[in-house]
Amino acid sequence: MPVSPLINCEVLTRLSEASLQRDYHHTENIPCHTRRVLVRIEGMQQAESYGQRLPDQVDRITSLFDAHLGLVADVRDLYRDRAGLEREYAAKLQLLAKKATEKRSKAAVSLVAGDGPTKPCTETTIRQNTLVNAYAQIITSISNAAQDHINLADTIATRVTEPLKALEHQNDDLKRKQSQFYQKLLSERDLFYQDRLKNKQKYDDNCREVEIYRQKQGHAQQDRHAERAARQYEQHRIDMLTSKNVYLISIAVANSVKDKFYYEDLPNLQDIFQDLQTRLVKNCATILLQAQTIQVAHQDNLKNRLTSAMVAIDGIQPDKDQNIFIDSNIRSFNVPSDWVFEPCGGHYDTDGVCLEPTPKVFLQNKLARSRRKLQELEPTLDAKRGEAEKCASLVAAYSADDTLGNIDDAVNGYLDAQHQAAYLSTSGLVLRSEVDTIATALGDDEGGSSPHDFKGSSFSIPTACGYCKASIWGLSKLGKTCRACGLSVHSKCELKVPAECTGIRGDHRVIEVVTRTSSTVSRSRTNASPPDDRLHGDTRSPSGRVVFDFLASSAFELSVSEGMVVHVLEEDDGSGWVKVTDGHGGTGLVPASYLEMLDLEMPEGPGSSESSQGVGQFVRVMYDYQAQGPDELSITEGETLELSSGLNGGQNYAEGWWEGYSGDGQKGIFPSNYVDLG
Repeated sequence: MPVSPLINCEVLTRLSEASLQRDYHHTENIPCHTRRVLVRIEGMQQAESYGQRLPDQVDRITSLFDAHLGLVADVRDLYRDRAGLEREYAAKLQLLAKKATEKRSKAAVSLVAGDGPTKPCTETTIRQNTLVNAYAQIITSISNAAQDHINLADTIATRVTEPLKALEHQNDDLKRKQSQFYQKLLSERDLFYQDRLKNKQKYDDNCREVEIYRQKQGHAQQDRHAERAARQYEQHRIDMLTSKNVYLISIAVANSVKDKFYYEDLPNLQDIFQDLQTRLVKNCATILLQAQTIQVAHQDNLKNRLTSAMVAIDGIQPDKDQNIFIDSNIRSFNVPSDWVFEPCGGHYDTDGVCLEPTPKVFLQNKLARSRRKLQELEPTLDAKRGEAEKCASLVAAYSADDTLGNIDDAVNGYLDAQHQAAYLSTSGLVLRSEVDTIATALGDDEGGSSPHDFKGSSFSIPTACGYCKASIWGLSKLGKTCRACGLSVHSKCELKVPAECTGIRGDHRVIEVVTRTSSTVSRSRTNASPPDDRLHGDTRSPSGRVVFDFLASSAFELSVSEGMVVHVLEEDDGSGWVKVTDGHGGTGLVPASYLEMLDLEMPEGPGSSESSQGVGQFVRVMYDYQAQGPDELSITEGETLELSSGLNGGQNYAEGWWEGYSGDGQKGIFPSNYVDLG
């Protein structure tokens, strides 16, 4: 993408002309031929764009720029040495010409085609380069200027050597600034690349943790710590889903940053390099023309010898030379492909954004935060872009009239403003990418309209986190407190709290974490119903057989043993719990997944089998799964399973788990995302 038209080759040409006018400040008369040359330089055509024709070749472009700076140094050395040799007369001038010819021969390929061109750089190609030809003609004119005198040497030292040295230092500083900007762009881009990799690693680690706690839960099913194991498993599963969402977001961010880098930042940087190179070449040509003009003014007898050199310099065309460089370095280039979601090897999952209640709250809060930051950033970005435009206008004004100010300061100011605008633009791109990704996933459900106004806090006494209930205490565990309602949470829990602030100090809702697993379901039952008054063992109630031992952990639960027949007083209302009586006076809640309803079983008859309890709905296994407990079913990719029937069978078994029969009639549960219902 080309740079802004507010600063282009035409502007830089005017800068060159302004520099030339300053250099000729003490010269009363400029030869008419030199004036025609200046007009020719200013009217040169625009070269093809480096950013469009040479994508991602900053190193080679920088190398070409260094070669031109080297040429400026060589020419400066050439004229400096010539000034000394003029005092030693013609013999040493011939030696100088020989040394310059050798330097020119060594640097010719780098000046024309750069380092490592894709096409061989022949002598014919070198002769087509106007800058190299002009330099060669200058060397020839030096060889013929053996009779020049000491006054000419003094003039060359003051009017050629010093301006070339200033030009070299000035452009070296500009090149260094652009190179540092390029490295910062790379570093900034790589930070987002690394962030994607870190989020990928965190997601993989969380997936493995989920499997570890899942196994722990399976081992603890008959233990008094079963419920705690279930809660730990579910918390790690939620953390895994959240890390997956963060990973997906980081993928979108990395892709957006990558596109901006290759389609905007990199082409802009290369085009600016090209403009700086154009200005360097034109200024160098201007100084060289001045050197030739000085010689003509001081030595009429050298005019005929210098004419050929002036014609060659007159023919310097940066656009033509740059087109030769482009043609010698065209390479096939494709922008790297977008990153996509990579499933974890230890835990199967899809590439969809998880919209379960708890992860969804995180997404909703992150969406609100990103939008808020984007709104805050946009005015700053607009102001910085406006500043860059003003600096560009200043450059144009100083180019037209150098008495208004220092043109070099104006160019530096423009580059600084343009760089800062690029950094802010990347930040805005990241925020917009986050907003678009999350908003697309959430649809119309963007959460509550009353977000908490959290601020950083430290706690001198232990305080319970309003989300995870863990203690917040001390400087090492800084938390946050809502300014409106006073709710305190860990910093890590901030985005997990629903946007339901009451706005009343001390009046905030207690957040409940509901978890569900394949073998147990736990929830807060502070307001659980009292024991039912119905007669124990009422034959009118549905019956069920206990398939796993369950140890009550509160007064509202009932301990039962495997094989026991119980009567259901209250069926599962979606919470995963049923109220039963054991026929011995005991009444309470047990997990619905621990019961096998007897009323729904069909009696066996001739030719019938256990698979007759299925619903006639079949699923195909997409991934292998090894059973982790007696209630689970080992399945193999490609196998067909029949879903079981009943209120708690088939797809109704539990969240993330279905129940069914294998081909040999074995019954068990299996992960629902390991099978295809179609």
